[in-house]
Amino acid sequence: MASSSYWGLLRRRSCWLPTVRGVLLLLILFACLLIFGFRNIQAFLAVNDPAPEGILVVEGWSPDYALETAKLEEQGNPYHLLYVVGGPLEQGAPLSQYPTYADLGAAILLRMGMSQDTVQAVPSGYVYKDRTYAEAVALSIWLRQHGLSPKEINLISLGAHARRSRLLFEKAFGKSTRVGIIAVEDRNYDPAHWWKTSEGVRSVISETIAYGYARFLFSPTH
Repeated sequence: MASSSYWGLLRRRSCWLPTVRGVLLLLILFACLLIFGFRNIQAFLAVNDPAPEGILVVEGWSPDYALETAKLEEQGNPYHLLYVVGGPLEQGAPLSQYPTYADLGAAILLRMGMSQDTVQAVPSGYVYKDRTYAEAVALSIWLRQHGLSPKEINLISLGAHARRSRLLFEKAFGKSTRVGIIAVEDRNYDPAHWWKTSEGVRSVISETIAYGYARFLFSPTH
């Protein structure tokens, strides 16, 4: 029912409002959604969606077991090269013969038994933010300089970092290149119960925030 007043300029109408029982039901539904998202956010971030072919890329800062996964992936599939990306070392650079994580990761892969003909380091320069994007841009430039224009990329990343890495590679390479992703399980915490360890909380929460930034606020500058 509605009534008019003030010469027809205003009117009053009735509306439905939730009762106490309705408010409680809404709160319960919201809590269930929150718990579901909380328990499954790690699986969302650590996405596995490999491309059927293309070039293979691994982030050079990855731990040895992730690099070992990259090695096995390269040897078990018809890739021509394993590209290792990464920027300058953040610690110990003056004591290391490897100036970047790309060079360090490539050296580790060679020590693991890969040949120099199958590993290619593609270092990126120093940036104070958006390092993963800078790595992707450096790889894109390197490939163009060598006359390569891949239609598909398979990127190997670590745990909760995987979805953000793929997103930033997609932004760097554009819509003409499909970016597949292989997430290596992070051994520093139990992915199914990530909230039970400080390392799991630190990794998943920080990557959730970082992914939100990359998805909604990040703007490419190259």
